[in-house]
Amino acid sequence: MGLKTPKLLLLGLIRFFVVIIITIASASLILVHHQEILNFMWSRPESSWVLWLWYLLSWLLSAVLVGLSAVLSYLVSQILFSVLIMDLMSRITERSVTGTLQVPSQTPMWQQFLFLIKQEIPRATVPVLLTLLLIIVGWLTPLGPVVTIVSSAIAVIFLAWDNTDLIPARRQMPFGDRFRLLRRTLPFHLGFGLPFLIPFLNILFLSFAPVGATLYYIDKNNE
Repeated sequence: MGLKTPKLLLLGLIRFFVVIIITIASASLILVHHQEILNFMWSRPESSWVLWLWYLLSWLLSAVLVGLSAVLSYLVSQILFSVLIMDLMSRITERSVTGTLQVPSQTPMWQQFLFLIKQEIPRATVPVLLTLLLIIVGWLTPLGPVVTIVSSAIAVIFLAWDNTDLIPARRQMPFGDRFRLLRRTLPFHLGFGLPFLIPFLNILFLSFAPVGATLYYIDKNNE
């Protein structure tokens, strides 16, 4: 449906390219100052015996900075921009399937969008921070492989919930009720979010995920 409906296809592609552009811009900005950051951490040694370690640190630092820039770019685009596109895609899908759109009738549109942005901040930042914390724990303990699997599972569950929660959030259901819906459907969210682990393609899948998530919610609730 996301590819066959022109409006959904356009919105999905806009979201896809926005994330790509912000990621490239932030990564470029960080890499421009890469040498300054490295020199601040460790000036280039004169000894050739230690120089190889300095080069290794340089490559590791580049990889870490690019990874962090990708995460920060996703959060910025998600909170400031993508959440609006996601809600529009969900609205179009709900109206196309059910013929109606259930929203609080007395709430102005700008207040609805502001409410969605407020909901998106904890919904997007908490799982990312929790995943990063688990990754650090994995580095510092012998439980690295186990922690990697657990952190990946947590990440994809919350990424999936970020999409299936669009209708309940738009209808301004209490956060506690929405979180209980997530806990009762953890296996589905894990399966729905697994494609988000595929490098590069995950951005494309995330761009059109609101369509599938909205169809799931409508079907599950027999609307």
